[in-house]
Amino acid sequence: MKAASVSDYRELARRRLPHIFFEYIDGGSYAEETLRRNVADLEAIALRQLVMRDTTKLDMTVQTLGQTLKMPVGLAPVGMAGMYARRGETQAARAAAAAGVPFCLSTVGVCSIEEVAATGAPPWFQLYMLKDRGYMRELLQRAKAVGSPVLVFTVDLPTPGSRYRDIRSGFAGAGPLRAALTQAWDGITHPGWTWDVFIHGRPHTLGSVQGAVTEGRRVTDFLAWIAKNFDRSVTWKDMDWVRETWDGPIVVKGVLDPEDARDAVRAGAQGLVVSNHGGRQLDGVKSSISALPRLAQAVGADLEVYMDGGVRSGLDVLKALALGAKACFVGRPWAWALGAGGQRAVEKMLDVLRAELAVAMILTGCTDVRKAGRSLLDEG
Repeated sequence: MKAASVSDYRELARRRLPHIFFEYIDGGSYAEETLRRNVADLEAIALRQLVMRDTTKLDMTVQTLGQTLKMPVGLAPVGMAGMYARRGETQAARAAAAAGVPFCLSTVGVCSIEEVAATGAPPWFQLYMLKDRGYMRELLQRAKAVGSPVLVFTVDLPTPGSRYRDIRSGFAGAGPLRAALTQAWDGITHPGWTWDVFIHGRPHTLGSVQGAVTEGRRVTDFLAWIAKNFDRSVTWKDMDWVRETWDGPIVVKGVLDPEDARDAVRAGAQGLVVSNHGGRQLDGVKSSISALPRLAQAVGADLEVYMDGGVRSGLDVLKALALGAKACFVGRPWAWALGAGGQRAVEKMLDVLRAELAVAMILTGCTDVRKAGRSLLDEG
């Protein structure tokens, strides 16, 4: 099967990856209502087709937080990408650099911040606030030392949402024997993944937080430790604590409410990501795209506004720009592509998004993504 769309990469990843890891990428929390809304609400938005416009020259570049993006897309933080392809975070970082877009490394990535930065393109770094503040300070210093240009402070995970697919697959909540048998069977039935990742992709730890974990050997043990150490006491005042160590731009990720968006401005953030964690946290909340216009209006020009959640095409990217986003971050699309075929597949997936965005711009008469507005939508 040759991939032509993002959904094709999903199917290729489903075939290649062990069941437990595909379900981890693909699933949401509880009944997955918000996961479905993210996609459905974007699909329901109609673009306004305009003809007989000169669209010979298209400009997809955007300037944000001191960087120039070749298109308004970035790779969102995705946990455990090193279990989808050999040293997966490094492969994704190289793909993003080739496309001229940012890659954001998850706190719970298999590859460390130093390993990813060694590719030549220091990533944006996503911070989960854990209880061990001393280690968090050290982690921020490490990100700063390797030249990470932006800190993405994820605030919607004081505790993990229940992801029923992970329980059903045996990825979470299984006893040691069942977990070992499940993983062994997955390995036997997916020999390509076993050769690429299980044998040649070691070590299978969470590289950036490895020094803080005193127990466990498997990546699932690390995740269990992380889940127990999320800090539920974090408030907006803790932005001051972050600033003591980090003097670069801070983007707050996981905001859905205008009140929180205004609090992010007051706390000194430079950007925010309108996000419901890809439908993996509080199920039943609104989609990212439906929350976007009110948040963009609430902060005006005070913050750079990005969006993630449900983006499956370049057409979706243009819809988000029309509703106030500066750029979109995609998570599952690049994780699926990575699982399907590593760096090259991620590069091709980004090419697909670019080509789709170009067609959408031409057929709506939009020649500059920086000028995208609601006039591109058919709201009649």
